[in-house]
Amino acid sequence: MSHQIRFSRTGGPEVLEWCESEPLPPGEGEARVRHHAVGLNYIDVYHRSGLYPVPLPSGLGLEAAGEVEAVGPGVTGLKPGDRVAYAGGPLGAYAEVRNLPADRLVILPDALSYEQGAAMMLHGLTAQYLLRRTYPVQSGDTILIHATAGGVGLIVCQWAKALGATVIGTVGSDDKAALARAHGCDHAIVYTREKVSERVRALTGGQGVQVVYDSIGRDTFMDSLACLAPLGMMVSFGNASGPVDAFDPGVLARMGSLFLTRPSLFHYAARREQLVAMADELFAVVTSGQVRLSIGQRYALQDVAAAHRDLEARRTTGSTILIP
Repeated sequence: MSHQIRFSRTGGPEVLEWCESEPLPPGEGEARVRHHAVGLNYIDVYHRSGLYPVPLPSGLGLEAAGEVEAVGPGVTGLKPGDRVAYAGGPLGAYAEVRNLPADRLVILPDALSYEQGAAMMLHGLTAQYLLRRTYPVQSGDTILIHATAGGVGLIVCQWAKALGATVIGTVGSDDKAALARAHGCDHAIVYTREKVSERVRALTGGQGVQVVYDSIGRDTFMDSLACLAPLGMMVSFGNASGPVDAFDPGVLARMGSLFLTRPSLFHYAARREQLVAMADELFAVVTSGQVRLSIGQRYALQDVAAAHRDLEARRTTGSTILIP
């Protein structure tokens, strides 16, 4: 009998339950995947806590890598034994084995391990759309990325450097600053002792940055706007400190005719051809060595509550994976 993590009420990590679960044979358009590694992401906390409501009871998790065990009717391009990875689709990645829509799976290159696949898909695809589509970073740009020592942040640092940008990042400690610099961050601001916008202005000769990538939310939003050059873009893509409070859009005009967007990976990768193109570009920058993946923590899948506690307490760095 296989197992999965489920929850029947929202709340803290204590609501997560280790349950027996045996999937049915895959249905039309589905594949059954045995997971070798599962990714942990902050969106999992939002689902568990109720910030992003989901029908209950529910599975949890959006990212994993593993081996195809069986395919259902109508599935083409996949066969048992294929190495695959995914990010998105229905909740339920916190499982030893599961069925999911086959069109959400991408073939994992032989050069990448299952652990790398689970560590890179959601973080890496997020970095791809942030840097290549939401605000296409150009050589000579200066960017600000919050939570630089996290999974998305470390990928963004390296990828942005490969594109020719100057990278400013925010971190919570000197150890995290050193980690960020080792992954391409030109200037690491320790936000616990420096005001970020003042430091950004000093680093840019008063000009500000072309784009801010902010996954923190409420605690950083207004100061992030203060970091932008005129006509700069504020990309709010997460709420680690809580959702952003309502504000007067006139603020954007007064601060320099700023642009504001709140993107989601699931819209950028909604169509199969978009997902494949994004994954191909991500796999290329990783296999070329331009982006090195940092797996900071590993937990047994059964111990996922401890992983959630560490993630929320900001005790993690880089990507975190769960081992079924």
